[in-house]
Amino acid sequence: MSADPRAEPLDLPAAYGAAQATLAWADVRERLVRAPHYWLASVRPDGRPHVVPLDGIWHDDRCYFGGSPQAVKHHNLQADPRAVLHLEDARQAVIVEGACELVRSDAALAAVLAQASQAKYGYPVDPASYAEQEIWCLRPRRVLSWQRFPRDATRFVFDHR
Repeated sequence: MSADPRAEPLDLPAAYGAAQATLAWADVRERLVRAPHYWLASVRPDGRPHVVPLDGIWHDDRCYFGGSPQAVKHHNLQADPRAVLHLEDARQAVIVEGACELVRSDAALAAVLAQASQAKYGYPVDPASYAEQEIWCLRPRRVLSWQRFPRDATRFVFDHR
């Protein structure tokens, strides 16, 4: 697993109040791992935003997801890999900013993703179906999160990404 990101209080407009503490990355990571669904925002080539719910696997501080190559999100990400992914809960937010890339999974990654899919979504996945398949990988650059806004509004910065 990669090094944990740096945590810092989120700068907020004065009218919102000030962050007094930062969250622990391990707790935020666990929410990303356990989340049943994510929302992914990308940008169409003409600049219009596109948001779509998706299933995915958070592993090694990255989000892996697939879908049809004809899907709008796939076309968008091929033209502009920047994306934002967030959880469904706005009161206890987790917002991931980063870039997506198509990756070819090896046998080890395929086994991890298949096992995680089985555990998370309940449908069996043959690891061989992931092996040598191109899948999307969102690598975070920043994650914004809070449990009790604004008191613990936190920015996590991934310097190594």
